[in-house]
Amino acid sequence: MNTETKVIKTKLGLLNLAEQLGNVSQACKIFGYSRDSFYRYKELYDQGGEMALADLSRKQPNRKNRIEPAIEERVVSFAFEYPAYGQLRASNELKKEGVFISPCGVRCVWLRHDLETFKKRLKALEAKVAQEGLVLTEAQVAAMERAKEEKRAQGEIETHHPGYLGAQDTYYVGTIKGVGRIYQQTFIDTYAKIAHVKLYDRKNALVAADLLNDRVIPFYDKHDIPLLRILTDRGTEYCGSREHHEYQLYLAIEDIDHSRTKAKSPQTNGICERFHRTIQDEFYAVAFRKKIYQNLEELQQDLDLWVDHYNQERTHSGKYCYGKTPMQTWNDSLDLAKEKLLDRQNENFVTLMSQGEAEVGSGGDQPTRNNLADRNGEGLIEPLVPIHFGSGIPEKTQN
Repeated sequence: MNTETKVIKTKLGLLNLAEQLGNVSQACKIFGYSRDSFYRYKELYDQGGEMALADLSRKQPNRKNRIEPAIEERVVSFAFEYPAYGQLRASNELKKEGVFISPCGVRCVWLRHDLETFKKRLKALEAKVAQEGLVLTEAQVAAMERAKEEKRAQGEIETHHPGYLGAQDTYYVGTIKGVGRIYQQTFIDTYAKIAHVKLYDRKNALVAADLLNDRVIPFYDKHDIPLLRILTDRGTEYCGSREHHEYQLYLAIEDIDHSRTKAKSPQTNGICERFHRTIQDEFYAVAFRKKIYQNLEELQQDLDLWVDHYNQERTHSGKYCYGKTPMQTWNDSLDLAKEKLLDRQNENFVTLMSQGEAEVGSGGDQPTRNNLADRNGEGLIEPLVPIHFGSGIPEKTQN
C-alpha cells in the first residue's frame, strides 16, 4: 500500500464514519480533521469518487524559459566563440550586439545545451573543431591555453602508455624504536598505476636511485618497455648537478628524462600523494597496531605483501584502469606501449636522416653532438666509468 492509497483510505473512512454516526463533528474529532476539511472531501467524493480524494500537488509546473529561437541560437554560438566568458559577461557582450537576454537567461540556455561550465564549453568546442575542422580564433586559443594552465596547476598529468611517465616521491613513515626515522621511496607508473616502494632509514639521492636500480628498471626491462620520463618534486634527493648527484647521474646513464613539479604545489604530483594516503590508511595504520616491528626488514616484508595485493588484486579507479587492477591495466596496454615505441623510433630515424642530409648539403664535416651533452654543449662526463652507489645497490656499467 503506497502513501496515496493510505491518504484516500483515511479520508474515505472519515466520510463513512460521519454517515454511520450521523454526527460530522464527532467523526472529525475522532479522525483529527476540521469540519471544513470534511465538507471539502465530501464535495470531491461526490464529484469524482475515491480517486478525487488523492492529494493534488500545488506546485506549478516548471515551464521552459520562453526565449526566441534566434536568441537561443546566438547564445549557444557565443558560448563556442568565447568559451572563457561567464554568463554575466556573455549577457553584457550580447547586449552590445542587440541581443537582450539576462545572465539567468544565458545560463538557462547553456543548461539546456549542456554548456553551463567552462570545462563543458571547452569540451564541446574541441568536439566541434574535430568534426567540422574549424579554425580557432584568438579567444578560443587563449581559452584552451588557460585550460592547460589550470590542468597543470591542479596536478593533472598527461600520460599516453605504460613507461611514458613515472612519478616518484618520498614519504615519511615514522619512527621505530631502535631503528630511527623511516622513509619510503615511492614510484608509480602514471598510466597503469603499478606501484613500487622500498623503505630506508635516510632520505638522500643515493636511496632515490636505489629504488630505480633495484625494482623499477628491472621491472620495465622484464617487459621490454623503456621508462622515458620521471616526475618528481624539487627535493634535494632528486635535484642537483649531474657530476655530484647520484640520482641525476643514474637518470643520465639510463637515458631517462626528468621533470620537476611546480614549486610549492604538491598537488602537481597528486598520484603519489594519493597513493601515500591509501597506503597510510590501508597498511601502516593497521600494521603498527597489530605488530611491534624490531627492524626495517620485518616491516619491508609486510609492505611487499601489501604492495603485491595493491598491484595484483585491488581494483583501481584511475583514469585508464576502468575498475581493473593495475597489473591487468599494465598487461592490457603493453601492445599500446610497444606500438608507441615503434612510432617514436621511426620519427627519430627520419629526423636523423634529415639532419644527415642537411649536414652533407652544407659541405662541411661537422662532428655529431653527444646525446648526453649538457645545455652548454659540453660532454656530460668523460669517460663514463662504472658507478659505485654503495651498499645495497649493484654496480651498473654504461657500455
